[in-house]
Amino acid sequence: MAARFAALRERIARTILGQRTLIDRLLIALLADGHLLVEGAPGLAKTTAIKDLAAGLEGDFHRIQFTPDLLPADLTGTEIYRPNDGSFRFDRGPIFHNLLLADEVNRAPAKVQSALLEAMGERQVTVGRETYPLPRLFLVMATQNPIEQEGTYPLPEAQLDRFLMHVRVDYPDLETERAILRLNRDEARGERPGGPDVVVSQAEVFAARQAILGLYMAPEIENYLVHLVMATRNPGAYSRDLDGWLRFGASPRATIALDRCSRALAWLNGRDYVSPEDVQAVAPDILRHRVLLSYESEAEGRRPDDFIAALLARVPAP
Repeated sequence: MAARFAALRERIARTILGQRTLIDRLLIALLADGHLLVEGAPGLAKTTAIKDLAAGLEGDFHRIQFTPDLLPADLTGTEIYRPNDGSFRFDRGPIFHNLLLADEVNRAPAKVQSALLEAMGERQVTVGRETYPLPRLFLVMATQNPIEQEGTYPLPEAQLDRFLMHVRVDYPDLETERAILRLNRDEARGERPGGPDVVVSQAEVFAARQAILGLYMAPEIENYLVHLVMATRNPGAYSRDLDGWLRFGASPRATIALDRCSRALAWLNGRDYVSPEDVQAVAPDILRHRVLLSYESEAEGRRPDDFIAALLARVPAP
């Protein structure tokens, strides 16, 4: 089963060049049964990455472009009146898919964002008096464009906490840019990258999730990840120079996410145990949207990533 996911990982990497972190985080979110917020400039293969993941899974995919005129019903669906018998029939919206790309989620107003985030958290949609369950395999990847801020509605911090991870995507390096150019020319000629196609069934995804929960985590590793989260709430107790950096620390969702994601990463890398390096690798993506810097830290030009790097350097690993 782990070999199947390794093959899926390599299949996506054949077309998504230079974005290994994004590919891994997508697979981790799938295996940890969570959702992903991806931030990056346009043209960095964010949409293509989740489309390629959907092509390698048994399930359906839908993309919805978030705009300021979007309504909650455009996402969840609405009741349609049937004049022949005077009844209403619920017409399901695009949220009733296995994989959903919420493109530029910060361009939609708060009501639409709340409808999406409620569905992510509750795994159901309520319209009128009826509640409709979402598919058991349900993954949302939402994107944000960090360049343009006009006409956007920033997600509140409490709602950001609903996302398992917040991933930042950067530009590729020189050699990767050349490889992208060659790949694009080959695809324009109708040539596909070599290698076998892989389609992972939903049953395999659910079985992998159970296997990950049974992965061995030493008590010292568990204690380490709990201390990382506790250090965001009281940084001064772990290092005096971190005192005053934050207004608010991470919630217990961060502890759960660190546990699930570090297990998933270890499993993807072919190990049957979790190491401190697994926890450290996923910690920035899990914590950056869950910690709020103090006004003084923001005035000094610090970022959440600066705090997380300092945190990892000061909380002793086992």
